[in-house]
Amino acid sequence: MSTENEGTAVPPAPSAPPVPVDAPAAPAPQGPYGQDAQVQAAQGEGASGGAGHPGDSGGAGGHPGNSSSAPDPSWPPPPPPATPSYGDGGAGSSYGDGGAGYGAGGWGSSYQQPAPKPGRGRSGLVVAILAAALLAGGLGGGLGYTLAKNNDENSGSTTVSASTSGGDLKRDPGTVAGVAAKALPSTVTIEAESNSGEGGTGTGFVFDKQGHIVTNNHVVAGAVDGGKLTATFPSGKKYDAEVVGHAQGYDVAVVKLKNAPSDLKPLTLGDSEKVAVGDATIAIGAPFGLSDTVTTGIISAKNRPVASSDGSGSQASYMSALQTDASINPGNSGGPLLDAQGNVIGINSAIQSTGNGGFGTGQSGSIGLGFAIPINQAEYVAQELIKTGKPVYAKIGASVSLDDSSDGAQITDQGAGGAAPVEPGGPAAKAGLKPGDVITKLDDRVIDSGPTLIGEIWTHKPGDKVTITYERGGKQQTVDVTLGSRTGDN
Repeated sequence: MSTENEGTAVPPAPSAPPVPVDAPAAPAPQGPYGQDAQVQAAQGEGASGGAGHPGDSGGAGGHPGNSSSAPDPSWPPPPPPATPSYGDGGAGSSYGDGGAGYGAGGWGSSYQQPAPKPGRGRSGLVVAILAAALLAGGLGGGLGYTLAKNNDENSGSTTVSASTSGGDLKRDPGTVAGVAAKALPSTVTIEAESNSGEGGTGTGFVFDKQGHIVTNNHVVAGAVDGGKLTATFPSGKKYDAEVVGHAQGYDVAVVKLKNAPSDLKPLTLGDSEKVAVGDATIAIGAPFGLSDTVTTGIISAKNRPVASSDGSGSQASYMSALQTDASINPGNSGGPLLDAQGNVIGINSAIQSTGNGGFGTGQSGSIGLGFAIPINQAEYVAQELIKTGKPVYAKIGASVSLDDSSDGAQITDQGAGGAAPVEPGGPAAKAGLKPGDVITKLDDRVIDSGPTLIGEIWTHKPGDKVTITYERGGKQQTVDVTLGSRTGDN
């Protein structure tokens, strides 16, 4: 299996490769211990005895309504098995000129929002959740009142009140609350709907004052050919939008608001090259359709090779990603990853999933492994899309194997579609590279596979000069290569 010029390998995974994170409609919440909130609310009080689960006034560890004095080994019931979130990538395909072919795992076959189930409307869920909360709270409050009353009869007590409420506190700009307050008004929840009616939810952020919004390609892909696209700000203002340009390989897209307001405030772009492992991160997005959600974490790794597929094997995106443990879920795609000062350092794009199923068969949540496209790369791609509507990729002009490997990226004996494995007159040919050569380093970055090489090449611009280390006949050699260019995804 081979592709020409570019990509990244999937990082070591628990059971499945990273997947882009766009989301269907939010699933129904569940009550304590995995039960539906309405069931909890309806179970009532237990018989007298020791402390029990919420809803009990009786048996130690007993079910609500039981008076069991011994813990019930069946309670709480085991959590449901992890459900898959995205489909497996198909077999990787071969592309000419550095196209993406990678079959390791994926996004799923669609980004469809499932229709809500009958009788599970939002208002009903809220009532059920409140009922469960009031039930548990009522019992706790009653016990607390009795204990306090008995205590007051024996001794005095003193309470201390805050001088001001939380809403009156002044939050420093460097705090998470301060960063969120400044950044949220410049983020949007994107809803994309295809001509066939399938849709999904993602996130984007204001890139400039002209109304351009940066997001992921996989968030808006369904609306590219005549679909419907809207962007909603935290204030509730909603705007129709159109796709200006999209880059499938980079997984970056730019949309523009129609009738954009004049008071747009673009987010400040940081420098992803200066990010260090351990730096604080703040992610903003719409996980599972919950708009304007803020989560925090750290940079847990840099230059993480990630390849994510759309499931067909004919489409793949490659990045040398920033890895973060900030909670990122389906719907966070396209949202900003910020540093502690509120500067954008990346675009949240993929998560490591524990499931392998199709998109509609379940949702996998965050397991602390999220991946973001470095903003230095995304900024360059976005500017090209705004100027020409088409992406421009750097290339070396050679086909490399996409098979799993830890030894390097091997130039194949045959190119994609019967083409020459080394493009005549291309950068690799000029540097003297030949079929069978195994590329092991690009500058000071270790190359362990073809996809890793592609991802690293795509962090550069056409015309950049790089140093390639390769092995031929058991001997290591080094050569300088000036990268060429390829326009468009095809």
